[in-house]
Amino acid sequence: MIPLLKGLKELGGSGTIEELNEKVYEILNLPDDILQMPHSENDTRSEIEYRLAWTRTYLKKADILDNSSRGVWALRSNEIEPNKINPNEIVKFVRELDKEDRDNKKDNEKSTKESEPNDVDEPDWKSDLLETIGQISPDAFERLAQRILRESGFVQVEVTGKSNDGGIDGKGILKIGGMISFHIIFQCKRYKGTVTPSQIRDFRGAMQGRADKGIFITTGNFTREATKEATRDGAPPIDLIDGEALCDKLKELGLGLKTRTIEIVDISKDWYKNL
Repeated sequence: MIPLLKGLKELGGSGTIEELNEKVYEILNLPDDILQMPHSENDTRSEIEYRLAWTRTYLKKADILDNSSRGVWALRSNEIEPNKINPNEIVKFVRELDKEDRDNKKDNEKSTKESEPNDVDEPDWKSDLLETIGQISPDAFERLAQRILRESGFVQVEVTGKSNDGGIDGKGILKIGGMISFHIIFQCKRYKGTVTPSQIRDFRGAMQGRADKGIFITTGNFTREATKEATRDGAPPIDLIDGEALCDKLKELGLGLKTRTIEIVDISKDWYKNL
């Protein structure tokens, strides 16, 4: 909790999950073997990402943090001093709060159970979606990438994934304001493993002189070094889309999945008793 709060302070009091996690990694100076340790076989997150998600949830329930629908987390007060926070007291407070909430809502099927933190309840469907994508053919995955780019506003999107093409699977054009256009090429990696810096460098070598920007899409994830290599100064930029970001984009575009809203009606029994 303390490194997370220190990270938020350094970020100016607010930040995305990715920015905040990266700050914590930096503050704790965590080695790569720890950062890459998976939480579970069917989970897209690492163990440290899972624990940080729980940490954010506890701090939110303790009214220390708040988060927006756009995934930005922020301190409720910039006066908070991280070193004065007692994590044990916060854990005790939140667990007592959850117990009281469960007791008050024991007749409600949606009673609040401490099973998953607020921003960690999604990987169930994401794992299922990534497993489903993992069962389609490589050609189908390339067509899926093509559809995503088209739905995102790209034009002239073509799948060119052939042998001896340097790993390039497709190309397209993004027009901005009807005046400016960017030529992009993309590569798709459909597997559970991690993409390494050497793969990013190979992709950049293949795109050299052929496009303004590259997009690397994978159902797995990227090592920290691969992420740094993708945004290295003086080199053509490459945007990275890992498995989790891919799921979010498919959900946003409504490609192959639907979001249902469930209405829950709470009855105020006291209101009727006081009639």
